[in-house]
Amino acid sequence: MKKLRIAFMGTPDFSVPCLTALADAGHEVVAVYSQPPRPAGRGQKEKLSPVHAFAVDKGWPVHTPKTFRDRAVQDVFRSHEVDVAVVVAYGLILPTEALVAPGMGCVNVHASLLPRWRGAAPIQRAIEAGDLESGVCIMQMVEELDAGDVILEGRVPLTEQTTASILHDELSSLGGKLICEALEGLGDGSLVPSPQPEEGITYAKKLTRDESELDWSQPAEELERKVRALTPWPGVHFTYLGDWFKVQETVLVSHEGKTKPGTLLDDNILVACGKDALRIERLQRPGKGSMDAKAFLNGYPLAKGINLNEPSN
Repeated sequence: MKKLRIAFMGTPDFSVPCLTALADAGHEVVAVYSQPPRPAGRGQKEKLSPVHAFAVDKGWPVHTPKTFRDRAVQDVFRSHEVDVAVVVAYGLILPTEALVAPGMGCVNVHASLLPRWRGAAPIQRAIEAGDLESGVCIMQMVEELDAGDVILEGRVPLTEQTTASILHDELSSLGGKLICEALEGLGDGSLVPSPQPEEGITYAKKLTRDESELDWSQPAEELERKVRALTPWPGVHFTYLGDWFKVQETVLVSHEGKTKPGTLLDDNILVACGKDALRIERLQRPGKGSMDAKAFLNGYPLAKGINLNEPSN
């Protein structure tokens, strides 16, 4: 396998396995690009991104521009004279000047089966939508969002137990395995990039806190997927008597009655929904730690017949 001069561009912990794999394969990491350090924690001290911290530990030079629209930033990027740039959840838009600077262009590791779930939150949206599988696509980058030709893909099944955290780790590891294979095939011509189908394009919109509240009028199946998709961030919650309760684990339960949505069907937090019911198995109340339903009910009884949508019963 030909050893390449690489610029790596990534920010979160999802990106680190790909960077590790490239280094382990013997490629020369010439430069690492990551989002600038940001204030974090109670003291609001600036914190390095996971990729930045990893690169510092390895002694690789790190660049943290706020934009790639700046001509000086583009000039520095071009000066690295790399064979390829590998982009994994970097977070900055790359203009054409940057995309064409490396000899083999810029290659992106994207956590979905393109063209489904282009965009910012493909892991969460796949689970939320009830997809039966997800995966990783290695693609050549173009200016249009996640629209480049696909070099290589890998697939993983999604089950009723798949959470965002589980899928994040599976796809992060898979990306690390595929990127080296993709670069080798791209370099020796054994892999020919294929255009994405024009049908089946969907966009994974960015996650926001505004979508985290549970609406009991929706089918329990959709709410159960929502909990698995949006935990740990932005999180899922309901409000009752002015308090805010974070929901972390649930189970779908069949229910054929016409009970008003939000009503507790038993003394163990089984909630009637628009269709069927949702049993809350792990949750967190304000100022307390996460706990299972049994421990929660010892300190905060929620009796059968209460409606969580109403201030009192």
